[in-house]
Amino acid sequence: MNAMRIDHLAICTRDLERMKVFYEKYFGAAAGPKYHNPEKKFESYFLTFDGGARLELMTQPGIPVTGSQDLGLAHFAMAVGSKQEVNRLTEQLRSNGFIISGEPRITGDGYYESVVLDPDGNRVEITI
Repeated sequence: MNAMRIDHLAICTRDLERMKVFYEKYFGAAAGPKYHNPEKKFESYFLTFDGGARLELMTQPGIPVTGSQDLGLAHFAMAVGSKQEVNRLTEQLRSNGFIISGEPRITGDGYYESVVLDPDGNRVEITI
């Protein structure tokens, strides 16, 4: 049996370009070319991070507003390498107007992390 791995995660958004810039600027993502299907009015980018993880950002007219974090993807984590970088990036995001929904801390299971809401309100853990 071949080794299994998660290939990518996907996030639907109403503002594709704003989300792309957020992940490029703060987490060093490299965006591939924009995909556009004019018939379905669907657009997407695949973002690649150091280490090979990928995130697909997608948009299409009629995306419903759920307003709930109770179901579905709860969060994903971006490892930035050190406690100092967690603190620095958290403060940079705060000063740039993003909501810090979890201050830097050591969690009960020993992780050092903070939590920021991306432009669409998705929870992104910033960890070592």
